[in-house]
Amino acid sequence: STNGALSTVPVRDLGSTVIRQVLKRAAVAPEEVSEVIFGHVLAASVGAGVPYSAPAWSCRIIGGSGLQAVCLAAQSTRIGDSSTITPDLVHLTGIKIGEKPLTDRILCDGLTEAFHNYHMGIRAEHTRPEGAVLSQDRTENAQKAGRLDREIVPVFCPHHGSNIEAMSKLKPCFLMDGTGTVTTVVLMKKSEAGNCGLTPLAQIVSWAQAGAFMGIGPIPAIKQAVAKAGWSSEDVDVFEINEAFAALSVAVAKELGLNPEKVNTGGAIVLGHPLGASDCRILVTLLHALEQKGGHHGVAALSTRGGMGIAMCVQRG
Repeated sequence: STNGALSTVPVRDLGSTVIRQVLKRAAVAPEEVSEVIFGHVLAASVGAGVPYSAPAWSCRIIGGSGLQAVCLAAQSTRIGDSSTITPDLVHLTGIKIGEKPLTDRILCDGLTEAFHNYHMGIRAEHTRPEGAVLSQDRTENAQKAGRLDREIVPVFCPHHGSNIEAMSKLKPCFLMDGTGTVTTVVLMKKSEAGNCGLTPLAQIVSWAQAGAFMGIGPIPAIKQAVAKAGWSSEDVDVFEINEAFAALSVAVAKELGLNPEKVNTGGAIVLGHPLGASDCRILVTLLHALEQKGGHHGVAALSTRGGMGIAMCVQRG
């Protein structure tokens, strides 16, 4: 980021730190990694100890980069090109550089509605705040119950306690000093996991991308991914749907007729939406939620630039 708290920390160092930790927690040696796919511009595999012989590359579709990296990693393992892959997602947003006018390409090219020329957040500004309060309450309950302990390292914890009156007075806010977030997972063949003595959290069953109006992309993407898996929406135990704004998941759940108790059970909006990392965070949250609930089928989904949506189906057991 520019002039921010992480301005002296290169993105590759942030990514390397997370890769080292996820490999350590998964008991996988760096030299066992066949490939690294980044949902960002730069790759950090060498800094994490992964050999030079393992290729590293990136994919970029704004908010869908992370889940797309996981899809690409799954494709590579399925066709036999790789046995162990770490899809890594990095997001850094800095603050303004002085007073010189600049054009933010992420904002102008990716997050501004092209036909009416307004920011995607404006679309949700006039919605009722009940969805935001519900999400806040679910996160508070999940934090107090310790259900998020295994997937996050808290730096700043949201204040507990919310109500409609207080939430209604809040204005949409993007932090002045930016955000910095890294998420990662380890994918490998089932046979490779067995050779390493590891128990997989879940199996990737299917995924799908679809085009739609901005914000409702997850609706067709979820329908397609669930159909590819041979499931119905009633078969799914947990849905994790991105909340760039609380209204998005509410609209998706309503249109698909989902049980609200199955959607974002640990909250979402209060955990934030770093563009290059939130989708992998959603997947990790989904995996832990399925484990905690004893569920078998889960769906992770989010909308991304240009109105697209992406969804992934996973299965435990």
